[in-house]
Amino acid sequence: MPIVDAYQRSVVAAGIIVSALVLGGPAAAFDGSATTPDQDPVSAFRTGTKAYRSGDKETALEALRQAARQGHVGAQWRIGRMYAEGDGVAEDDLKAFKYFNALASAHGYENPAGPNAHYTSNAIVALGAYYLTGIRDTNVKPDLDHARWLFNYAASYFSNTDAQYRLALMFLEGTGGERDPMQGARWLKRAAERDHLRSQATLGDLLFHGDVLPMRRPVAGLMWLTIARERAGAADRDWIAEKQELAFSAASEEQRRAAVDFADRWIVAATPSERRVVATLAERWLSASAAD
Repeated sequence: MPIVDAYQRSVVAAGIIVSALVLGGPAAAFDGSATTPDQDPVSAFRTGTKAYRSGDKETALEALRQAARQGHVGAQWRIGRMYAEGDGVAEDDLKAFKYFNALASAHGYENPAGPNAHYTSNAIVALGAYYLTGIRDTNVKPDLDHARWLFNYAASYFSNTDAQYRLALMFLEGTGGERDPMQGARWLKRAAERDHLRSQATLGDLLFHGDVLPMRRPVAGLMWLTIARERAGAADRDWIAEKQELAFSAASEEQRRAAVDFADRWIVAATPSERRVVATLAERWLSASAAD
């Protein structure tokens, strides 16, 4: 079966496309009056973005809606986020869902390196998150299997690091399918190598303690935790610091020195390939006594 057909049949079968989309096509998902546009979609998006950044959310929303109705992917994504977060509009998860769904349905099989890929893959991740919990008092019900399918698609086809992280958690917890800690660790590593903060911290904790893996990798684990702590912002600083401090206190002095050295080398590495070499060396590290 062609990929496009597989995707479209999967999303329809899972009930992603709500009645507004089925009856009216993707454009029906976009709210606001369908008047003749005063600007082309690119100009309208620029106007909306400028107004958004200046804090004029009302003007921003009007211009972004105009661009969205003409198929501008960035505008569709931005409005979806505004509704999801209650940013300049009343929070409305169903409207956000419709925007994300229309975007993903129209562009889900475009070039994963193309100009729309960032918006499309993030829309798919947002849909997956909605299917984890459902949307209260709507037809969007929890569907863990489909959430996992969406995360897997965004993680595999688009290499979206948020999707890779969420998919890894589902493998680690056995949510929406079989529990597979090794597969979860592999997805965490892919995202961690591309600078995904929470993947770095989660992978580090997993490798250091090794409870669900065949072998502990304490130096590699402490390396990732140290990298994550160095980069953490306010939202993640406390929980990452706690995990890093626990691992640091449990490690030997030799392991601490090695982990900090590898972390420093990873942070200053100039290319992804250099970082992969550092991570591999940390995973293969042996204490001096063991090496003897």
